[in-house]
Formats: sequence, C-alpha cells, structure tokens
Amino acid sequence: MSAPGGTASLRRLDAATATVTAPLAAVDMDALDANARFLVAAAGGLPIRLASKSIRCTELITHVLREHPGFQGVLAFTPDEACHLAQAGVDDILVGYPTADGAAVEHVVETAQRTGARIRLLVDSPEHLRFIAAHSLGQTVPVCAEIDLGWWPLGGRLARIGPKRSPVRTPQQAAELTALACRTQGVELTSVLAYEGHIAGVGDIVPGRPLRQLAVRGMQAASLREIARRLPLVLAAIESTLAEHDAPPLELVNGGGSGSLQRTSAVGAATELSAGSGLFDPMLFDRYRSLRLEPAVAYAMPVVRKPLPTVATILGGGYIASGVPGPDRAPAPALPEGLSFDGDEGAGEVQTPLHGAGALRFGDRVWLRHAKSGELLERFNEIHMVRGGEVLEVTRTYRGEGHCFL
Repeated sequence: MSAPGGTASLRRLDAATATVTAPLAAVDMDALDANARFLVAAAGGLPIRLASKSIRCTELITHVLREHPGFQGVLAFTPDEACHLAQAGVDDILVGYPTADGAAVEHVVETAQRTGARIRLLVDSPEHLRFIAAHSLGQTVPVCAEIDLGWWPLGGRLARIGPKRSPVRTPQQAAELTALACRTQGVELTSVLAYEGHIAGVGDIVPGRPLRQLAVRGMQAASLREIARRLPLVLAAIESTLAEHDAPPLELVNGGGSGSLQRTSAVGAATELSAGSGLFDPMLFDRYRSLRLEPAVAYAMPVVRKPLPTVATILGGGYIASGVPGPDRAPAPALPEGLSFDGDEGAGEVQTPLHGAGALRFGDRVWLRHAKSGELLERFNEIHMVRGGEVLEVTRTYRGEGHCFL
C-alpha cells in the first residue's frame, strides 16, 4: 500500500515544477530512493535485478544501480533495449522475454563482444534454442530457461492460474530442454527465470469485494506452497542434466517482483529477485498488503476549459495501462484531491473533464498517477528529477532518446 499521506511527494513535485509548463512528468527522487530502500529490505538479503520495463529511463536505471547496492543487474524486455543499456554501462543483463528477431540476436552478440556485458536471452522451447543458435555469429550465447510457476489446482483440470508464459513446467520438461541446450552449438544454458506473476502482479486487497479478496489470498498461499515443492525439483533436474553433459552449473535463478519479494525470498529457491514498479509506486500497488511505498512519479496536465462551474477539462491525459480493460487500468487525478472523472468521457485521448473542480481555473494544473509504471514514460520525452523540493535536472526517457523498444 502507498504510505499514509502519499500526496506529500506529489505536492513536492508541484512546488518544484511550478514554473514549468504542463504537460510534464516528474519523479520525486527522495520518494524513489525511499522505495528502493524498502524493496532492498523486503528482499531478505537477496540481490534485486532491476526490471527496466517499469522504468524506461536510462538515467533513472543507472541511478538505482549506482546508489542502491541491493540492486544488481537489469531484467530487460527486448534484446535491442539490452544492447542500449549495455552501451550505457550496464554489464549484467537478462532479457526477460523471448525474441523472434534474428537481427536483434546478432546485435546482442556484437554488443556483448564490444562492451563486455553479460547479456542472457530467454528460451522456453527448442525453437528458441535453434533460432538463437542460428544467429549466434559463431559465438556461444548465454541463455536463460523460463519455468512456468502458475497454479494448476487438481493438475490443471479445475483451472490454470497465472501468466501464459513458458510451457516448461515439470522436472522432466526442464531436463529435456536443458539436454537440448547442451547439445546445441551456439548456446549455453546459464540461468533460470521463475516468475510467479499471479502473486507478484496481483494485489491482495480488493476493496468492496471481500469474497474475491479471500479467494485471491487463498490462491496465492496455496500456489506458494506448490511452488515450494515443485521448483526445487525442477532446478535439481536442470542441475543434474547440466552435470551429465559436463556443463557449468547455473549462474542464477531469478524470481519474484515488487509485489512478492518477501514471499519469493522465503521460498528459498531463487538466488536473486526482480523489481522495478515498486520504485515508482503506481496506483495498482495501493492494493498490496506487503508494500509500504510512496508515489514517486506523476504527470501534470493543464486545465484548458471550464464547461461548467464545477467541471474543469484538462488537456488529454488518458494514458490507459495495459492488461484487462477496466477502471483499475485508468489513471487517477491525485492533486488537487477530490477530483473525479466524468462518467461519459473518462480519461480522454485529447481532453478529460474532471468533476469537483470548482476551485480550478484556466491554466491550473492537475497531477495524475498512472495505474502502472514504465508505460507512462512512453508518453513523455523527458522527466523532471526533483529532490528536496527543487528540480535537479531534466533527463530524457527512452522515447526522448529516440527509442521505442516495444
């Protein structure tokens, strides 16, 4: 959950950027650093790999890695993004999603040779292994096998809960993929990704729906027990198969997310965790019992018309988050407090009417929080970095650097 008085950071952003013309995005570095310290403490001594998809700003990524030793390495979302970060000095990168782009694989090989960065590509099928090997340029590409950690009550006959990611689930399947990797020239299996998205990515506070809340908490507790039984067996099968082929043991096992650091660490199978969204504390994290964070990033939009005495219309601002469409994917007006969307228009493409705005006038600003994290910065070329109530600098986002990796 966001810390009590979570609008304090937004007020600091508002004061520090008072002379900046909206639209604008800003980050409160004091809140971001406090969130980073909270996440490191929650990790229980395990290093945290920074999930760059939740940040999408090179300067902020390197700041966290530089200033918070509990964060080590990056979990990237595309090969080209991994190459960009390697060129910016990040030397330990795991690409968390598979690729079908042969040129991007070759770019990874060339960038790793040039920079010395360790860049691991994700696999979960024979097709992935063969594809990467075909574009390895005569080198050996380190790869990471993803394991499905979804919850399948009654063996999947009742339901299959969790992200539709890897088809590799059992020790036998993991051993077969490992053996194929060992036989495939041009790749080396070095690591495992085991992400429990139905725990890390699903809040366990469900306002107004007590039965749903009870079901979510029960599902997550049951799934964690199943993961604690199955994942060690899967990892043992991988390690045994590597040993049979005289291959080096695994370098790392990555798991978790901002919403599950404590629980993933407690399972004991992961050697490192991942987190990124918790640094920004988007609105979806208001629904996690385990989190005590402060909103660090928000965006301001100007009031451009007053159609009614109690309604103010801001320019655009309808930055909807990915996922199943619904109210929880929309942004929310956060400052001034007491504003609400119009039921017929919602958060709009080019205009957003807000009710409860009797005190707002033409030219005033409204601060909004995004439902998720990194997607917001795809809307802005730059972000204002605020510390101690002052703008430290204005830095470019990926978009501002001319990149759209996904």
